[in-house]
Amino acid sequence: MSTARTTSKSSERSPVELLSPALLAKLERLELVSRKIFRGRLKGERRSRRKGQSVEFADFRNYVPGDDLRFIDWNLYARLDKLFLKLFMEEEDLHFYALIDASGSMDFGEPSKLHYAKQQAAALGFVGLCRADRVRLEVLGASRAHPAPTLRGRQSMWRMQEYLSGIEADFNVPLVSGVRDFCLRNSGKGIVILISDLMDKSGFDAALRLLVAQQMDVYVIHLLSPEELNPEIAGDLKLVDSEDGDIAEVTASRPLLDKYKQTLASFINGARDFCARRGLVYILANTENSVETLVANYLRQRGLVR
Repeated sequence: MSTARTTSKSSERSPVELLSPALLAKLERLELVSRKIFRGRLKGERRSRRKGQSVEFADFRNYVPGDDLRFIDWNLYARLDKLFLKLFMEEEDLHFYALIDASGSMDFGEPSKLHYAKQQAAALGFVGLCRADRVRLEVLGASRAHPAPTLRGRQSMWRMQEYLSGIEADFNVPLVSGVRDFCLRNSGKGIVILISDLMDKSGFDAALRLLVAQQMDVYVIHLLSPEELNPEIAGDLKLVDSEDGDIAEVTASRPLLDKYKQTLASFINGARDFCARRGLVYILANTENSVETLVANYLRQRGLVR
C-alpha cells in the first residue's frame, strides 16, 4: 500500500517533562532484553547468556588444552581425577538505538505522535542508561543537522532529554533514506527501535529490509493517533499533505469512511505480516494509551523489557 501523509500541523508543544518522576521510578527497575547475543565492548550491568570470567559462578565444563589453568577446579580434580573449568556469569553492555520519525505527519494529534515518540524513546533510553548500556537516539534524516549523542550512565539522562526536546517535525525525508543513513553509520550490533507512523508514499518495505540486513534485534513501534484510527469528520474537506503539499478535495461520507477503515486495516496488517515474516517485532501503538502502559504491558509481553 502506498499511503500519503495527509495531516495538518498540530499546535501541541508541551512544555512538561517527557517522563514523570513516578514513571522514572518504575523504569529504574526494568532492563532491556535482546533476543540475540551480542558481544559488547565494555562491562555493563546486565547478565549475559554467554559464559565469561566474573565473580559469580555459573557452571563447569571439561578442561581442554589451552584453557587458563587459573580457572581449573582443583577440588573436583582431587575427588574425580578429572580436570574441570569453572565458568562464571559474564556481564556485558548493550547497544540500544531508537530511530525517531520526525516528518510532518508525526506532528498530528493531541498529544502529537512525535511527542509520544519522544516519550517512548526517553523511557526506553532511560532503562538502558540505568543498566550502563550504550544509548543512541536518532532522528531519521537529521544526522548532520541534528547529530545524536551516544549516551551511557544515568547521569546522561538530562543530555538525552535536552536532545529529544529540541526535535521538531520538520525532517521530511523518505523513510528508506533515513534508515539507510543510519545503517551506513552504525554497524554495531544490538537493539534498534523504529518509532514511526510508517506513512510514506514510497512505502515502508525497503526501509525495513535495510534493518533486517543489519542483523540487529529490530522492533517496529507503529504509532497512530485516535483521530487516524477512528476519524470523526463530515462534509466537504480539503486535505493538504503535510510533507509535499499535495491537495485532495473529498466529501466525508459513510461509504468513504468505511473505505478508509478498510484501507487502514490493510495497511496495518501489511506492516504486521511483513515484520512477522522477517523476524521483526511489530507493535501497533495508539497514542491515546499512556507510554507507561506501552512499556509495562505491550513491550514486556513482547520481550523487550523485563
